[in-house]
Amino acid sequence: MSNPKTAALSPMAGLIFSSRWLQLPLYLGLILAQCVYVVLFVKELYHLIHGAFNLGEQEVMLIVLGLIDVVMISNLLIMVIVGGYETFVSRLGLDGHPDQPEWLSHVNASVLKVKLAMAIIGISSIHLLKTFIAAGTLGALPVCASVPAGTACTTFTETSVMWQTIIHLAFIISAVGIAYTDRLMSAMSHKVNDHPAS
Repeated sequence: MSNPKTAALSPMAGLIFSSRWLQLPLYLGLILAQCVYVVLFVKELYHLIHGAFNLGEQEVMLIVLGLIDVVMISNLLIMVIVGGYETFVSRLGLDGHPDQPEWLSHVNASVLKVKLAMAIIGISSIHLLKTFIAAGTLGALPVCASVPAGTACTTFTETSVMWQTIIHLAFIISAVGIAYTDRLMSAMSHKVNDHPAS
């Protein structure tokens, strides 16, 4: 007796369902982007070690924040690659694997959306902190003394710092809104399951 869950799909349904594999090249491209970030991390780490005795405390702090920034973006990439593939393309079959990420066991589109929003806030926080540190002489044109060698010189003004802060706050408000909406939808789903229509 055939299982209804494994019944053959109609040709059109099969085509539409198989179209999810078109996302595979996108995830493979993100893996290549992850490789680029590994190279960038090693490059920044080399600058930090090479200039350990010549750099001041502020320069070291900026490079370390840059390393943290790279790691957080890399974590974001991993969440999108693994969580997105698991959610939208195909199961990875990691159940019982000792290295399975804790969050992957209950990942869905809503959870992934909230985690991505939180990761973006973390990345934005690092960028904002770097701006606050580098803008010690706010309004100077340009502020080059506080950036590592080989890094593009940046001009900081009160307006640019203000807009960066506003954008960061917008990220926070968006993440809170996403989390709140997800919580409301989850509560409504539980209510429907607890009181099914007669």
